[in-house]
Amino acid sequence: MIKVIDGLPCRLQTDCNLDFLSAYGRVFRVLDDQDSGNLCFGLERGERRYFLKFAGAQTLRYQGTPEQAVKRLKQASAIYMELSHPCLIPYHCSEKVGDGFVMIFDWVDAICMGKQYPGQREQFMALPQESLLDVFEAVLEFHRYVAKRGYVAIDFYDGSILYDRSAHKPYICDIDFYQKSPTVNTMGRMWGSSRFMSPEEHTLGAVVDEVTTVYTMGATAFALFGGETEHTLEKWRLSEERYRVAMRAVASKRSERYPTLAALTAAWKLAK
Repeated sequence: MIKVIDGLPCRLQTDCNLDFLSAYGRVFRVLDDQDSGNLCFGLERGERRYFLKFAGAQTLRYQGTPEQAVKRLKQASAIYMELSHPCLIPYHCSEKVGDGFVMIFDWVDAICMGKQYPGQREQFMALPQESLLDVFEAVLEFHRYVAKRGYVAIDFYDGSILYDRSAHKPYICDIDFYQKSPTVNTMGRMWGSSRFMSPEEHTLGAVVDEVTTVYTMGATAFALFGGETEHTLEKWRLSEERYRVAMRAVASKRSERYPTLAALTAAWKLAK
């Protein structure tokens, strides 16, 4: 079904009362294609713009229940507070709304690298190489901080990477599934895009920790500068030295990867 909010369509599996949105401002953007169970909105109030994430509706591509989505979003609010960082989209507050739950962030006028937004992705990948290098270094910086705070990246992928062209600033978003490290894979196939997931994220009972995030960062390097899952030198657009760094990061065997994100970063900076 389709609801119309401030003149914009919002697709849902079943009806849901979204009248509460008017208390936060006028909706100027609807993002209803997530499979996480969340609806996302751009809201304008006076001269300020906000990004609102809402759990509590049966969204178009979500296979779980609204109650499960609400529980996860409540847990995520604590993660955003603990991992607050200049590279992370600024988080304001969260609160219960009826049977649902909302999180409110600053709105960032940025393009997203994610394949779910083909027009934005095309613009993102057309950025100058120096800008893409800045993006990768920001991603590394944030995840070193994540590891220092005792967390592991879960469900990080290209849809989590934004770039504000006016400010020349990269941002990270959508860290809802990050967990305390180490954790154990209790799902078999964990949350995430297979293009960015390590072997242990597909293996029931496997340990998932900082070495796992090293793999994710290597996969991110190939997404930015290479052939994504095609890890060939022919597809790689940087130096052969940096190709070797990325290849070590995505080694199937954990023992062959860099042991820490700090070690990966040092090797990346040393390579030219």
